[in-house]
Amino acid sequence: MDSNSHPQLAALSAELAACGRVRRFAEGEVLYRQGTRPRAMLCVLEGELRLVRHSSAGRTTILQRSRGGFIAEASLEASAYHCDIVAAEAGRLLAIPLPDFRRALDEDGGFRRNWIRHLAGEVRRLRALNERLQLNSAADRILHAIDSTGRDGVLTLEGSRKAWAADLGLSHEALYRTIRRMVDAGTLSVDGQCIALAGDTASAGPSRTMNKR
Repeated sequence: MDSNSHPQLAALSAELAACGRVRRFAEGEVLYRQGTRPRAMLCVLEGELRLVRHSSAGRTTILQRSRGGFIAEASLEASAYHCDIVAAEAGRLLAIPLPDFRRALDEDGGFRRNWIRHLAGEVRRLRALNERLQLNSAADRILHAIDSTGRDGVLTLEGSRKAWAADLGLSHEALYRTIRRMVDAGTLSVDGQCIALAGDTASAGPSRTMNKR
């Protein structure tokens, strides 16, 4: 396991990492279903895992995506998973037994502080996601995502645009149409996986999207 490729692993002691078991998963595999009792903390090494919730109306919501790092952190103190854990891409994960993980938090102050920092980052990410999904138009959601998760007006996608559409709460058709319209209008520029603010939009700053709400 390469802690340089997975910074969250750098916080694990050699002893704790050795307690984990590496598991491979296939694309489309449901690793754990809602209601299953959690037994390990999961850290994605390769590929992509998602937390997926299905409503009674048949709607699917992606609550978390991980392409490297921990997923379903709330399972540490949960009696059952509240979502399905599904593989969007084939890969590998490290499963650390929960008793060993809890013991490390109790006994290792450095690891505990790193874990708190990680959870604080997840809170910020979820707040931004909630704010984004309150926006009505696809264009505003795109601009908010660039403002809140990009850097210097540029967002580099880690996965496919179809996966990004799901994160934005949009159909991939609506995302493609909106991006094309915004590029034609000179609002965005697109270069492969990089989606950037262009022209006056870039100089307006992060407050622009919020002020339109």
